[in-house]
Amino acid sequence: MKELLVILTSASPISELRGGIPLALYFGYPPLEAYLLAVFGNMVPVPIILFVLNRIEKLIEVMPIVGKIYVKCVSLAEKRKGVVEKYGYLGLTFFVSIPLPVTGAWTGTLIAFLLKMNPFKAVIFIYLGILIAGAIVLTLSLTPTVI
Repeated sequence: MKELLVILTSASPISELRGGIPLALYFGYPPLEAYLLAVFGNMVPVPIILFVLNRIEKLIEVMPIVGKIYVKCVSLAEKRKGVVEKYGYLGLTFFVSIPLPVTGAWTGTLIAFLLKMNPFKAVIFIYLGILIAGAIVLTLSLTPTVI
């Protein structure tokens, strides 16, 4: 049950790895297992998002509540797409690898979609960014705080 909670936390657009790895460590998982569970959870939605967006974008835009949320997310992604536009797929990896709010796999996937990147290549480079972000979050989570 705890594994599922870590995976779902990591798969969610708000917390992603920044929430999943510390949660797994809190539950007592060894660092490698915490990393693997959270990274897996963060990777799961990426191809699904790309696949779904490519097929239902027009439908989403006209739905009252969902459409407003989608337009807001697109607007947010539009503001953050500069590095990806400039550096292409490596920029996408870099963007996803920064473990800060609004720079994870969900936003990276949306940016890849908006820039009409090859979805198969985009998934690979987003996954690479997730692996890097996971290593950063794990390292920071295991580093003792000094006050």
